[in-house]
Amino acid sequence: MARTIAEIQQSIITAKQTDPVLSGLTSTSNVSVWLLWTYIVAVCQWVLETYFDDHKAEMDSIIATQRPHTLQWYVTRAKQFQYGVALPFESDTYTTVSDDPAVSIITYAAAVELPSLIRIKVATLSGSSLAPLTTVQLTAFTAYIQQIKDAGVRMQITSGNPDMLRLQLKIYYDPLVLNATGSRIDGTATQPVLDAVKNFLKALPFNGLFVLNNLIAALQAVDGVVIGVIESAAATYAALPYTPVTVEYAPDAGYMAADEAYLLANITYISHSPI
Repeated sequence: MARTIAEIQQSIITAKQTDPVLSGLTSTSNVSVWLLWTYIVAVCQWVLETYFDDHKAEMDSIIATQRPHTLQWYVTRAKQFQYGVALPFESDTYTTVSDDPAVSIITYAAAVELPSLIRIKVATLSGSSLAPLTTVQLTAFTAYIQQIKDAGVRMQITSGNPDMLRLQLKIYYDPLVLNATGSRIDGTATQPVLDAVKNFLKALPFNGLFVLNNLIAALQAVDGVVIGVIESAAATYAALPYTPVTVEYAPDAGYMAADEAYLLANITYISHSPI
């Protein structure tokens, strides 16, 4: 940023005072020749620095409008969406950004490149849980993306219910900690295994992979679980049938939830001494 004329002039005077040839110029008169020259040079330098600032601002503006937009750019811009707020005329950015959760409704977003189009998945928060946008919210968000996207780029905007996960588990438990129904003997938790599954799914990165081995590690981290075995896993989205998950699964909606009733009916608890 350009310095003020006074700042530039003072830097010249300071340099003059350390020069053995010029240090003899000690007149403080405002019309002394040497002081007038410091002012003239300071003005010239200030004009030059101001031009540099203007040039940089112009280049930044050109770069901002011409750079190719990456997938991460779409994610960032999706999270900046302001529900119920119009974009300024001929602009793709809001004048102000609200942190009101009723306005900044896009909490999670992912951009995926598919053949001939970009798919944007989004979700909001309902309490502490991920949830899809309402039809009205999705319509407004889609209009926003269509306005800011690169010309000619086809977009697919989705916000769906979580992919559902069905698990059959065999839990070998420490009878000093858990009972035959999986509850803690001390009464602090009635279903710690179910809680571990729910917390694991909630902690997954949005649009991240669900990995069976990672879930096994989370189960065996539960106090009282000696060995956790996933006998079967299956997932679905929309109205599709459940498909087996053998290693990993990429949730179509970007996030997952457990079929809790199915899980509770399909956990087998077996007493086991600590390893």
